Amino acid sequence: MTFISANSLRTREIAADFASTLSAGAALGLVGDLSAGKTEFVKGLAIGLDYSLEVTSPTFTLVHEYRGGRLPLFHMDLYRLADEQELDDFGFDEYLMGNGVCAIEWANKFPERLPTDIITIRFTIGEGDTRIIDL
Repeated sequence: MTFISANSLRTREIAADFASTLSAGAALGLVGDLSAGKTEFVKGLAIGLDYSLEVTSPTFTLVHEYRGGRLPLFHMDLYRLADEQELDDFGFDEYLMGNGVCAIEWANKFPERLPTDIITIRFTIGEGDTRIIDL
C-alpha cells in the first residue's frame, strides 16, 4: 500500500492506523533519507499502541523503549552504527525476540541481521512537504 502524507500529523495518523494491525514480535524496517518521516511514523505507532507520552528519536541512544501501551514499542536507530558488532552491544537480537513491536530506523544498514518476516516501510520525500510511505 502506498500513502501520500502532506504533513507530520498525517504521517502519524497513517502509522496509528497501521499499529492496530500489529502483534507482539512484529519487526518494522523503516528505510528512507534523513527527514523522510521515519520518526514521525514511530510517533504514530506509539499513538496506535496506546502509548501517550512523548516519543523522540533514539539517534544518539540507539534504542528507546516505550512501555505502558497495548504492546511495548522498541524504537531503534541504526544510523550512527559503523559495524555489525554494535548491534550485539545493545542487544538487538533480544529486542527482536521480545514481546513488543520493533521499529528499526535505517534497517537497510545491516540487512543480513534482519528477521525474514520484517515488514519494510519505505519513506520518500516528495514535492514540497509531502512524503510517500510504502507499506
